[in-house]
Amino acid sequence: MTQLEVAMTILMKTFDEYAAMEGNKATMNKTETKTLQITNKGLSKNLQKTEAKNQAEVDKMLKSLDFNGDCEVDFSEFVVLVSALTCACHDRCPQKS
Repeated sequence: MTQLEVAMTILMKTFDEYAAMEGNKATMNKTETKTLQITNKGLSKNLQKTEAKNQAEVDKMLKSLDFNGDCEVDFSEFVVLVSALTCACHDRCPQKS
């Protein structure tokens, strides 16, 4: 697989892992979303520190992800979260060669 395919597979598996914790396996409820946020699985140390200092901003971002207003995060909404985190990491973290 290409690097992009590996990244996509990891993204899908991560969503499925957290969505499967409770209730509807096609969405993440508030508890599952918070669990994902708390574990910071795979995030750089710099981004973890940024999130810890700006908890209100993280909560606001999570609420804004719920585009359809169902109080759950579906896969499309999850991809927006990962994209936002990726952009933040890209802007704040030094790139490795």
